[in-house]
Amino acid sequence: MRIALYQPDIPQNTGTLIRLGACMGVAVDIIEPCGFILDDRRLRRSAMDYAEHADITRHMNWARFTQSRQGRLVLLTTRAAVPHIDFHFQPDDILLLGRESSGVPDDVHDSVEARVLVPMQPGSRSLNVAVAAALVLGEAMRQTGLYPTASP
Repeated sequence: MRIALYQPDIPQNTGTLIRLGACMGVAVDIIEPCGFILDDRRLRRSAMDYAEHADITRHMNWARFTQSRQGRLVLLTTRAAVPHIDFHFQPDDILLLGRESSGVPDDVHDSVEARVLVPMQPGSRSLNVAVAAALVLGEAMRQTGLYPTASP
């Protein structure tokens, strides 16, 4: 299982997602261009020292990412009809997260194999991208038995 960030805007969220990937043993793909310089101090602060333990792959653009990917693309989007808790995840799924400011463009939205949403209270617009990723990744790992073994 992997997390893929499509042209992230906010370094703190990217750092948090790198930390999530490191802690859960999930690789992180960063699809550029980013809305910040990847060595941004805010990214380093949120990733803390976990970045050195993370499996991070940078892709110059969407085309390069799609050429190299293996596994089914599952987009987290408020435009989906299927709640993440009703979706059947597979161990090699790639959880795709859009830009914080605008999600993903229509061509990317239309090219994924599946779309899921996190159910929210009526009138709620969206969750923070890192929070949404953690919720969906947790459910995906629970379903597929990929949670790391708890350490004492």
